[in-house]
Amino acid sequence: MRAYVFPGQGSQFVGMGKELYENNSKARELFDNANEILGYKITDIMFSGTADELKQTKVTQPSIFLHSVINVLTLDDFRPDMVAGHSLGEFSALVSAKALSFEDGLVLVLKRAMAMQKACERNPSSMAAVLNLDDEIVNKICSEISEVVVAANYNSPGQIVISGSNAGIDIAIEKMIAAGAKRAIKLPVGGAFHSPFMESAREELAEAIMSTGFNQPVCPIYQNVDAKPYTNSVQIKDNLNKQLVSPVMWTSTVKNMSADGAKHFVEVGPGSVLQGLIKKINPEATTEGIQ
Repeated sequence: MRAYVFPGQGSQFVGMGKELYENNSKARELFDNANEILGYKITDIMFSGTADELKQTKVTQPSIFLHSVINVLTLDDFRPDMVAGHSLGEFSALVSAKALSFEDGLVLVLKRAMAMQKACERNPSSMAAVLNLDDEIVNKICSEISEVVVAANYNSPGQIVISGSNAGIDIAIEKMIAAGAKRAIKLPVGGAFHSPFMESAREELAEAIMSTGFNQPVCPIYQNVDAKPYTNSVQIKDNLNKQLVSPVMWTSTVKNMSADGAKHFVEVGPGSVLQGLIKKINPEATTEGIQ
C-alpha cells in the first residue's frame, strides 16, 4: 500500500514551485488563483523572494501548503491508500484526500498562520530539538521545570522537539544535555508551536474550522493528535481543533500506517525531512519524494 505524507513548516526554500508554475498550465492556474485568494502575489516571494521573507510564518505556511497541494492536484494518477501530514502538512493531507477544497484549505492555512503569528508576538517563546534521549526522560525533565515546557513533536526514535517559554527552553537544554542527550539545540522559529502558548491561536482557528465545510475523505487520514486513521468529517474537525496545542505524534503515525499496510511512503512538498524520519521509524519502508 502507498501512503502520501506532507511536510510542515521549516522545509521551505526560495524558488519552490517555480518550475511547476512555468511548465504546467494547471499549476499556473492554481497558483494564480491562490494569489487572488490571498490578496497578494505569494508566488513572487516563493519564486524569487528572500529567505527572510519566506520564513515569516504568515508566508511560510501558505507557501508550503501550495507547493504540496498543487503538486498533488497536477498528478495524472493520484490514488492514495492513506495520507498524513506533519503539523501544517495535515491541511495539505486533507486537501489531497478531498476532505477539504483547495480554496477552503488555503483560507484555513492563512488563518492558522496569522493566528499563530499573533500568538507568538503575544508570548515570546521558542522550541528546541533533543537528540538521542528516550521519550520518557524528555517528558520527565519537562514536567520538573517550573516554566512552561512540553514535548511538541515526537519525530522519530531519539528525536523530539520541545516547546515552551524562552527561559524554560534554556533550562531544558541544560538538563537534557546533563541527562545524556547527544544534542539539544534551540530552533530558529517564531514561537512555541504545539504548546499551551498557542491556545489563543487554537481558539481563533477553531471558529474558522467549524464554519468550513468538510467532506468525507477518499482514504483514511492519520491525524497528529493521536496518530489514528479517520474518515468521519466530524471527528476530523474535532482533532484538527486540538492540533495547535497538542504534540505531533509522528513516530506513532508512521508506525500505525506501516502496521495498516503502508510499505511505500511518498513525501509531497519541499524538502525530504519526512523521508529521513520515516526510514528511522521503519527501516523496511521505501520512500520517494515529489517536489
